[in-house]
Amino acid sequence: MLSMALLSISEVAREVGLRSSAIRYYEELGVLPRPQRISGQRRYDRSAVYRLAILRRAQEAGFTLDEIRQFFFQFRRSTSVSMRWKTAADKKLAEIDARIEQLRSMKGLLLRLQTRCGCETVEECGAAILRGGFRSASKKTAGYRSANRR
Repeated sequence: MLSMALLSISEVAREVGLRSSAIRYYEELGVLPRPQRISGQRRYDRSAVYRLAILRRAQEAGFTLDEIRQFFFQFRRSTSVSMRWKTAADKKLAEIDARIEQLRSMKGLLLRLQTRCGCETVEECGAAILRGGFRSASKKTAGYRSANRR
C-alpha cells in the first residue's frame, strides 16, 4: 500500500540539484538507504529527498561524507537532529579554528620568505633553514638571511 507518490531517481536528482550518479554513489556509501524498486527502477519516498537536502547542507558546511554518515548513523534514533547538528558543528568549528590558525601560520612564513630570504642558491637557503631549525611557522624567523645583508 503506497500512501504517497514515489519519485524516480531523476525526479529526486532534479529536486535536490544532484546528478543521478551522485545519488547512486550515496546509496553505495550507505549514506542514503537503498530504495525500493518497481519494475526494476529505483523509487524513492520523500525521506530520501530530505536526507539528501541535509547531506547537501552538510557538504556546504565542510563536512566530509564520513562525517555525514556519522551524522545519520552514529547517534541514537532518539537524538534530535538539532542535537546532532550541535554536536557535529562543535567538532567542525574546532577543526576550522585549528585550520585557520595553521593557515595564518603558513601565511606568516610565506610573507617572511618573500621579504627576508636573500639566498642565492638552494644550498645556501637549505643551510640557513637548518641553522634556524624547524619550529612552528609563526615563530620561525631565524635562518633566513636578510635581503639587505647581501
